Amino acid sequence: MRRRAVAALAPRLGSLVGRLLRLDEGVDAPAARRSNPDAVVDCAVYVHGRREPGRPHYADAHARARRTRGAFVWLGLHDPDPVVMAQVGRVFGLDELLVAQALADGHRPTVQRHGDVTLLVARTAGYVEHSELTATSEVVDTGDVMVFLGDRFVVTVRHGASGALTTVREEIQRRPSVLAEGPWAVAYAVTDRMVELYLEVAAHLEHDLERVEESVFAPDRTADIQHIYQLKRELVEFKRAVLPLAEPVRALVAARDGGPPPGLRRWFVDVEGRLARAVDRVAAYDELLNSVLQSRLTQLAVEQNNDMRKIAAWAAIAATQTAVAGVYGMNFAHMPELKWTYGYPAALLLMVTVAVTLHRLFRRSGWL
Repeated sequence: MRRRAVAALAPRLGSLVGRLLRLDEGVDAPAARRSNPDAVVDCAVYVHGRREPGRPHYADAHARARRTRGAFVWLGLHDPDPVVMAQVGRVFGLDELLVAQALADGHRPTVQRHGDVTLLVARTAGYVEHSELTATSEVVDTGDVMVFLGDRFVVTVRHGASGALTTVREEIQRRPSVLAEGPWAVAYAVTDRMVELYLEVAAHLEHDLERVEESVFAPDRTADIQHIYQLKRELVEFKRAVLPLAEPVRALVAARDGGPPPGLRRWFVDVEGRLARAVDRVAAYDELLNSVLQSRLTQLAVEQNNDMRKIAAWAAIAATQTAVAGVYGMNFAHMPELKWTYGYPAALLLMVTVAVTLHRLFRRSGWL
């Protein structure tokens, strides 16, 4: 009796064991096979504002975030190639236009809505240390960062060397109450970091401007016009990164549908205020550098005018000597004082007297 029962249960047990083995393979095998590409800086799943352990493949992380309530995935990319970006686009449902935009750099700061995905673009900025300003010095290094925001995901794509987001992730992870607001918390953290970088670069530029201003108005005037033009070009590049971001941030603060949740709105207001300070400082630096540049150009014009006056004064002195020598060098038979013994010394004395008199007159008038 017992043998018959065991024989009847054996196929069922074998089937159940097979299913468990297949399920186990289906769960563990992909994790073992998949690995993030080099373009992936970091990938993590956040549940109620706290990071889950590990660094899963972005496809697995996205699937897990969609299954878990209060969760989202943050994928960070740096200069991805077309193959990687196409795969990311398929996993997160990004259309072809967004994928193409993510592959290019140099975008203007903006905020766009593409269906269920919001794109936020900001320019990164970093100060390049230099011992002295030259005609080819690099003062400001800029790049861009693109933030793709979805319902359960946020993908950040960064181009350029400056503006690394590692510190952004570390800082926002220490604020789980803010991170619990979802993907828009990452957008806030990124814009907040960009504005912080703007203020840091502006502080360094202020020191460069002070040095240039001192050199322009110093008695020896060591400032070269090419150095001022180089600083002007670097400031214009920095200005293009800072000023256009004001409109997207203002739009996010004013948005009611499809924008940041109410819990994050006050944080974006804070970012808007600090960005306004950065914009004001950059505008003030631009005006100051224009004034310094105009002052240096005026100094060059004055210096050239002084040089021309000196040249004209010495030319006048030389002309008198030429006139006297030219008259007495004429080969005429009847000329005054040709037979005078002291005629030659007298002519030399006349030339010296006229030269000294003109020199004193030019010195008194400021031409020499």
